[in-house]
Amino acid sequence: MGKLYQRVVFIALLFSNGLLYAQTNTNITIASLFKSATFLKGKTAFLGTPFNTAGDKLYMIGHQDGSFPDLGWHVKDEMGGIWHHPIKLMDGFNANIRIGKKVYALDKAIGFVNYPFGNKHIYTVGSTPLNIERYQFVPDQLPGLQIEYAIKNNSNQSMQIEFNIEAVSNLMPVWLGERTGMKDAKDLASFDPSNNRWMVKDSLNPWYLVYGSTVKGDASKMVFSKKNKPNTTVTNTTYKIEIKPNSTFYLPFTIAGSAKSKEQAIASFEQIKNAAVSLLATKKKRVLDLNQYSTLTLNDNAIASSFEWLKYNSDWLTQDVEGIGKGVVAGLPDYPWWFGGDMVYTLKGLIAMGRKELVYSTIDLVHGISEKTNGNGRIIHEVSTNGAVFNPGNVNETPQFASLIWDVFCWTGDTLFLQKYFPSVVKGLNWVLKENDADGNLLPDGAGMMEIHGLTSEMIDVAAYTQKAFADAAKMATYLKQESLAKDYQQKADLLKVKINTQFWVEKDHSYADFIATKEQALHLIEDAIVRADTLGNAWAVKELTKMKAATVMDTTSKNKGFVMHHNWVVNTPLETGVAEKNQAIKALNTAKRFSNGFGMYVTGIDKNEKRDLQEYSYAASVRKNHFTYTGTVMTLPTAVQIIAENNYGRPNEAYDLLKKVNKTFGYALPGSMYEVSPDYGMMTQAWNVYAYGEPIVKQFFGIKPYAFNKQVIISPQLPAVLTHGSIQHVVIGDNQVSVSFKQEKNSIDFTINQNTNDWKILFQQPVGKFKSWKLNGKTIKPIVVGNIEQIEIFMQKAIVSLNN
Repeated sequence: MGKLYQRVVFIALLFSNGLLYAQTNTNITIASLFKSATFLKGKTAFLGTPFNTAGDKLYMIGHQDGSFPDLGWHVKDEMGGIWHHPIKLMDGFNANIRIGKKVYALDKAIGFVNYPFGNKHIYTVGSTPLNIERYQFVPDQLPGLQIEYAIKNNSNQSMQIEFNIEAVSNLMPVWLGERTGMKDAKDLASFDPSNNRWMVKDSLNPWYLVYGSTVKGDASKMVFSKKNKPNTTVTNTTYKIEIKPNSTFYLPFTIAGSAKSKEQAIASFEQIKNAAVSLLATKKKRVLDLNQYSTLTLNDNAIASSFEWLKYNSDWLTQDVEGIGKGVVAGLPDYPWWFGGDMVYTLKGLIAMGRKELVYSTIDLVHGISEKTNGNGRIIHEVSTNGAVFNPGNVNETPQFASLIWDVFCWTGDTLFLQKYFPSVVKGLNWVLKENDADGNLLPDGAGMMEIHGLTSEMIDVAAYTQKAFADAAKMATYLKQESLAKDYQQKADLLKVKINTQFWVEKDHSYADFIATKEQALHLIEDAIVRADTLGNAWAVKELTKMKAATVMDTTSKNKGFVMHHNWVVNTPLETGVAEKNQAIKALNTAKRFSNGFGMYVTGIDKNEKRDLQEYSYAASVRKNHFTYTGTVMTLPTAVQIIAENNYGRPNEAYDLLKKVNKTFGYALPGSMYEVSPDYGMMTQAWNVYAYGEPIVKQFFGIKPYAFNKQVIISPQLPAVLTHGSIQHVVIGDNQVSVSFKQEKNSIDFTINQNTNDWKILFQQPVGKFKSWKLNGKTIKPIVVGNIEQIEIFMQKAIVSLNN
């Protein structure tokens, strides 16, 4: 490294009477690199809620107050702490300071600050003149963590303290570990005084944990287990320190581990311990550089900030597991592994944010596991980080994968990518119909996104995503010159479109049906729904469902029919995919408003609690249950689907109103992050949240629709009225980059369009008749009318398009 990252003044460690002395130092520390970066401060009210410090080989989860309580439900009470998948390393650590006879526990931080690449806790030490900051980060591609306590003496006198760290090892397997022969055993700990480090090994496995400091400490000979976890070990190390007046002592602490060997654990520990500053500098630059692409600025700074930080969230959720692969996991703390459906929503957002390599590696990971597990094109639903597949795939995920491949191909123009995955697309669509469509009506049977017991008939989201998959597969086949296959796929897509808009549409409810089923199936589901609504105290839903039950009992029709019963968010997927006819879509969009609150769309509409929705609330506080539940929740994903749907049918103002509702969840509990369940429940960082931003902002508000394989980009902006100015810079499309900025006034809009090359064609489009006059670089032009749009062709690196009424 260059001089910038070298230590310029070293800490002077002077030994006297068994104490370490720290002189005032100006060397580059972990703390100093944090201080020159963007950050967001936490709220005092949420210090008792989770945070994460993450890297692609390891992450740590605790509370914002610096403590490490038992967290999570997937493996009960074990989803927090420090994980190096597919194993857990530690439950966490606790620190305290002894000054004379008084002991001060550092488990109640008074402040929390989040950075894109790490975080900080702020402590006071009683009424003493000490202030402490705890910094931490995880280096790239290393299974380890660096922590640095900055202990500041604000007095004019030297202070002698004892700093004690209690560390709790918990070497254990990931969820579903038993399926691959992983068995937890007792942790055995020993201290190496010559290297100032603890070594812990699981007694039956080659799982190792190493932790210690560059500062010499005294290790307690007493090693014991947590009362409720007999396989853990608890160790204590004490550092005797004297801090000079008005100076700061930096106490580093390194943690590393390995699921393979002692040698790997030690090597990672030594590398991080000896090069922490340079490793942080490298990570800091890489993470902040994520915002170099699809850089958003708006007169609405709150939306632009969330857009930026969701890029960082996706980085926190990237896991690279040896023997499995590298990809974006679903969420922390309880879903730190991979899902087929989550992947699709997430990657559609990320490809618009310039994350091609991460998109590719995630697709490769999920596709590879699906092929190994199923071999027939079926895309898995959920796989743990040890490779154990929990669910081989819901029906919706396979067609969604097909559409993802087409979407990514449009952004990259990578023919080899398309050729690699198209055979699986073909196999997958064959599986969807041959294995899941017993009556041969093109409407597959089986579970979709809504995993409600009994809902396994013909589901609306499965139908909508299957229709889109055949339409997208037809385009892929055409590009690959497989004309007969393209014709077959397009015919199926056309037939499915008709079926969705006739058989699933329920005119009296102005909504698509949740599902198509027999009378007997429906009556059973209605009974369950009434119990659910009554349990939640939703009298309006009980009344509606009771009325539906009576009508269903009296119905003499023997044919299967569509039922609008649960008002699940998936009834809006035909609007999301654009298959809905416009007159039906507008009715359905207006109906959907009934099933929202101040944070967005309910997952299940009959869960809507009208009394609670009169005021904004903390969902976590309102649930107050010992078990995890998604009942009664409002989620970011259903709201994302609704935002996209509103834009698809020319309602950007309504779309933006919904985006603002979603945005209330950003930073609500964890600064810089967005929960899965609005506003503060479930996963504290959730991957698919990018779908609510990348898709509608880049592709709809700015209107950037890429066809990289043709060296062509359509730009068809539809801007909400509240956005007066803004830009999105360096949107990566193939080997090109496109930037669009706008200035919007009451009767006019000016767009400035830049691209890196002039051999690509840009088609700038607007609906017919929306604007009376068009100018290109100051010259009045007449757009070409193509169907219901007007467009101009642009072959230049910079163009200014002015539209006036």
